[in-house]
Amino acid sequence: MASEPAYTPHTLVNPAALGPAVGFSHAVVPAPGRTVHLGGQIASGPDGRLAAEGLVEQFDLALANSLTALRAAGGGPGHLVSLAVYTTDVSGYRSATGEIGRAYRRRMGRHYPAMALFGVTELFDPGALVELVGLAVVPD
Repeated sequence: MASEPAYTPHTLVNPAALGPAVGFSHAVVPAPGRTVHLGGQIASGPDGRLAAEGLVEQFDLALANSLTALRAAGGGPGHLVSLAVYTTDVSGYRSATGEIGRAYRRRMGRHYPAMALFGVTELFDPGALVELVGLAVVPD
């Protein structure tokens, strides 16, 4: 699957005083447009059931689902201004950052919105290891 260009109409802000932003941006100033709130996406298939097992595979499919919702709202990866990652396995996420990063770049290119990782005890679907919630600003 080819990634889309890293074009973003938004300004990514990464002040040197905060240290390097690796795989995310410290702040994003959105361009004018419509705000699109992306509901939590897990690694579910079209039938709504969990369709992937491992953490990396679940992250990849949850990101694909988030982008499907964003495209349906008229946007694309470069319009994403923030992404929250919720996981029940923070240590597993840390140890898989290389693989997760490759999955991310396949779908997002080198566009890195403001991001945060949250460790949670469980998600709504008992088998889900990761859930993504995003915010995008799509030009009018």
